[in-house]
Amino acid sequence: MRLRVSCVPRCTPGRAERRWYDDFIMPLSNSQRPLYEVKAGVFKGLAHPIRIHILELLCDSQEHSVSELQAHTGLEASHLSQHLAVLRRNRVVSSVRRGSHVYYRVTSHEVVELLGSARRFLAEVLNFERAQIADADRLAELPSTTSS
Repeated sequence: MRLRVSCVPRCTPGRAERRWYDDFIMPLSNSQRPLYEVKAGVFKGLAHPIRIHILELLCDSQEHSVSELQAHTGLEASHLSQHLAVLRRNRVVSSVRRGSHVYYRVTSHEVVELLGSARRFLAEVLNFERAQIADADRLAELPSTTSS
């Protein structure tokens, strides 16, 4: 006897189901929700090491061409373009075309401040972890558990 297996398409939750789940996890009023969604989008846009590197290159408040950014990052043009598109979509950077070149810059000095704050926070986290490692190194040795 042969069992018949039916293929069921992968079920993705609809908008109502996602909304219910979101409301269950973090209930927000209708006026709060868009603000938090925008904030989350910005942080998602920042949540990639290459995009952070690109932003740090742009922190000098100067415009930089795609070819300059490509030279500093070592990325292929298509990959760099995708990362820049994410940053543009989240309004973290802006671009302007002059002739055949496209130039990028951060949209606000607040972006520079945010990256500076993130770097200072990272230094605090790393110092705390170093202190914990130092404390662990000072622990007494455990007796050997090997039997002879």
